[in-house]
Amino acid sequence: MVEPSNPYTGFIKSITVSVDENVLASVRRLAAERGSTVNALVRDYLTNLAAHESRADRARARLRELSSQSQGRLGRKTWTRDDLHDRGAAPST
Repeated sequence: MVEPSNPYTGFIKSITVSVDENVLASVRRLAAERGSTVNALVRDYLTNLAAHESRADRARARLRELSSQSQGRLGRKTWTRDDLHDRGAAPST
């Protein structure tokens, strides 16, 4: 049997998910309120999750690329932690 094709992802695969019965009942109600199905809600969630991760991966790769091309360099540390928090200063009266 050939699985239906999806123009965005290729072939659609079926999965089995275990979920608490109370969660499933809530999601069924939510899906009905939205005129949808549990299957559609799960599929949309997973699609959005994958797209978000893909965007995040591209953003991290771009940041690494820009960082390697940068001419900026870090100098030598000339401060201490106490300097940053004024811990070396005498208390004012």
